[in-house]
Amino acid sequence: MFQRTRLKLTAWYLLIIMAISLAFSGVIYVSSTHEFDRILRQQKFRLQHPQVRVLIMNNGDGDQIGTIQALPRPDIEVINNARLRVLEELVVVNICILILSAVAGYFLAGRTLRPIREMLDEQNRFVTDASHELNTPLTSLRTSIEVNLRNKSLNLKTAKQTLQSSLEDIEALASLSNGLIGLTRYQRRNSSMHFERVALAKVIKAAREKVKTAANKKQIHIVETVPDVVIEGDQKTLTELFVILLDNAIKYSQAKKQVAIEATDSEKRTQVRVQDQGIGIAKEDLPHIFDRFYRADKSRTKQEVPGYGLGLSIAKRIVQLHNGTITAESESGKGTTFTIVLPKKA
Repeated sequence: MFQRTRLKLTAWYLLIIMAISLAFSGVIYVSSTHEFDRILRQQKFRLQHPQVRVLIMNNGDGDQIGTIQALPRPDIEVINNARLRVLEELVVVNICILILSAVAGYFLAGRTLRPIREMLDEQNRFVTDASHELNTPLTSLRTSIEVNLRNKSLNLKTAKQTLQSSLEDIEALASLSNGLIGLTRYQRRNSSMHFERVALAKVIKAAREKVKTAANKKQIHIVETVPDVVIEGDQKTLTELFVILLDNAIKYSQAKKQVAIEATDSEKRTQVRVQDQGIGIAKEDLPHIFDRFYRADKSRTKQEVPGYGLGLSIAKRIVQLHNGTITAESESGKGTTFTIVLPKKA
């Protein structure tokens, strides 16, 4: 489809360029023809009214001799040949323009369509990934209900277990739905975001409050070293950013470990590091952790962690909306460090 579209776009580019080129060539040819016609008219006039000139020369004895010399007659064929050469050169130039325009138009059509193609590919991947992730809890929910409906000896206890299992699947669907909505919302630049001067310590404190229950459950201590820094950003989304990173650190850490948050400030930017002592990320997984729906191999981590791999994608998008950067460093079995760099003015 894109190849046909590219060829059509190339044809349109070629049509426009050649129309302009032929128009200019026509103007040049008409102008030169008028000039040649003017010269011919002058030459014909001279033929019809021949002119002579008198040359005065000395003969060496002091006497002067007058010689009558006729002006040369014009060569009309030379002018006609010149007109023909102009036409031939214009044809050659237009053929060269045609060839160069076809090559350049094909290249430019590809450059023009590339962002559209990437967007459609991204959209198709999003739909495919989302459909795949939605299919798992839906299949589990459907299977559980169908099995129990066919169970003739279904009792109250089994029914409650089925409802409990179905409720867990529904919660998983709700979690996935919220993640997809959040990711879609942040795809639109600066959508529903209010940038203002925000105290970084206040943002991190709010994020800590939201993950306090999960941290207490695993007895994980969060150590905070954040100076009194003010940055420009959206407080709500920045809070969500650090909630994602802290929640991620807690999920992938063993009980009774520590998560550290430290910030350093300079004149133009603020750097925040979130470091955990968790299971870490394998080297081959590290380049992909910000990809949507990407999760490390469970057989390698040996840990069942709930989620759909959307959190870090959302975190990266939030940082991008603040014109910042986020990177990760990790070593399997020793923990992971996320580094966020935010400019003072977004």
